[in-house]
Amino acid sequence: MAFEDLLEDPVIQKYLHELVGPKGMPVAAAPPDGEVTDEELAEELGLELNDVRRALFILYENDLASYRRLRDEDSGWLTYLWTFEYQNIPEQLEEEMERLLEALDERRRYELDHEFYLCEHCGIRFEFGEAMEFGFECPDCGNQMESMENTALVDAMDERIDDLSDELNVDIDELEA
Repeated sequence: MAFEDLLEDPVIQKYLHELVGPKGMPVAAAPPDGEVTDEELAEELGLELNDVRRALFILYENDLASYRRLRDEDSGWLTYLWTFEYQNIPEQLEEEMERLLEALDERRRYELDHEFYLCEHCGIRFEFGEAMEFGFECPDCGNQMESMENTALVDAMDERIDDLSDELNVDIDELEA
């Protein structure tokens, strides 16, 4: 995927937005070619310097930006020259999807391995052991708990797991190994 196409992709736009938030999005959405200082970005984008620095640091933490330091010979001041490295985004999104797939599979197994009870009045869900400890009465309101069917939730997880597995071209059993 070409660099320009990356920035047009709504999934990548959302990913960047989730990372840097609304204040940092102008920094993330329009990276300049080559090196740039945080002060130059702040001035060019009309943003507070702290917001620009925060966004740059988040991008750096996520391997989407790098910097090099230059020391001014006269003043001793350090200048940071930033470079954006968005070629890593597709790989990072794939890693995020793999983590999501593993978490969904783990949660699915939890849902299948446990029996749940619900206080319909409070909307609180209890595992069987907890419900039994409370005599199947809600500790908050005293109403009787009802056995909760979670088949629809498990089915929704199965569907999402299948979709992610297909998209990643993996077998969920491979991830568990």
